[in-house]
Amino acid sequence: MKKTYYTSGTCSRAIEIEVDDDLVIKNVTFRGGCMGNTRGISSLVKGMRADDVIERLKDIDCGGRGTSCPDQLAKALQEILDEY
Repeated sequence: MKKTYYTSGTCSRAIEIEVDDDLVIKNVTFRGGCMGNTRGISSLVKGMRADDVIERLKDIDCGGRGTSCPDQLAKALQEILDEY
């Protein structure tokens, strides 16, 4: 499954996610944001189960915004889980 999630409250504008039938992350690409950080997050979560990533990244705050690129990724992955 492939999904484009449009972020809110972050420097990144969108996240493109691909998961397999077992909900294991195959690829994550952020549009915008801090390139080093978003590429690092993408690399770290590749091969992980979506539910494990959600548990680790949800509610991470960036500069008092109430969200962050990792938190937005967790929200996007939760939407994918909710669709299954």
